[in-house]
Amino acid sequence: MSLSIEKQIELLLAGHPLEIDDTYDINHTVQNDIGGKGTPSTYIPICQKTVTYIVAAVVINNQGEVLMMQEAKATCNGKWYLPAGRVEPNENLVDAVKREVLEETGLILNPETLILVECATGSWFRFVFTGKITGGKLKTLEEANEESLQACWVNNVNDLSLRSHDIVSLIERGKIYVTNKNISQHPHLMPISTPLSKLLLRLTVTSKKRSTNKLHVLISDTMPFRLPICEINPNRNLLSTLHNFMKELFGNGVAQHKPHGILSIEFSGGQGGDGLCLTLLVSFKLPVEDVPATGKFIWHELPENLATSITYRLPRNMTVPLNVIR
Repeated sequence: MSLSIEKQIELLLAGHPLEIDDTYDINHTVQNDIGGKGTPSTYIPICQKTVTYIVAAVVINNQGEVLMMQEAKATCNGKWYLPAGRVEPNENLVDAVKREVLEETGLILNPETLILVECATGSWFRFVFTGKITGGKLKTLEEANEESLQACWVNNVNDLSLRSHDIVSLIERGKIYVTNKNISQHPHLMPISTPLSKLLLRLTVTSKKRSTNKLHVLISDTMPFRLPICEINPNRNLLSTLHNFMKELFGNGVAQHKPHGILSIEFSGGQGGDGLCLTLLVSFKLPVEDVPATGKFIWHELPENLATSITYRLPRNMTVPLNVIR
């Protein structure tokens, strides 16, 4: 029996997976590189071959210090960086970040939440976690190996010679999430393990109806009702996929809309493929009456409790940021 759209949204907001199988109606085929209406994609995400998944950990102790490791690789020997590395085939994201922290710092991490997702092309993703250290022993120079030379807690990372300054913004993001107890922030979000064989983008698109002020969400116009979902183009940045998909849903003159951030992440980790599904919250300022959907989609009024739950997630900091690296 198919789930109601209300139940699907409740599951997403609570961090549970939605079933996606071969019969799932993926509404959009990948646009090809010359910009024409694409043919069905033959792309298959294969970990460390056709898709790159990176994990990184921003761990901050009670003194506000950041956990850093010193690189052992010949290309950046002696430079400092966050504990981070590539996800291995058949490995889920949580196991990957725990492994990297243990190998590079000697400490045992209990990951608590994602704080940022980055993507470059549609086939390179970095998942940034924070959490608490629950055991282990900080790696010293005497324990140096091919994984790292040593690890330490650092008060000011600008005092170090960094492998790359791309981590400075990740550390700032981590400090904001961990130390700002006075501002509302997104609830803890962890990736969900679920079998996926494609890279997918699911949209939760909202708008209010002018005549009733009720919140509506975009859904398929036939049963089983679904939120719109499309395949991510592995050769373009993710904003290009989003832009093309919104044009499919609302026509070429699609009104101004705001992508807020990520509500859920489903990740395969080798279960039936190396795929990924990001659920992105998007809103229109314009009312439903002024943003008619095209094709196979309709606006659906949400009950008050669910409308309140989604509205709560619309402000800044209430979803996991998605940073598209151009």
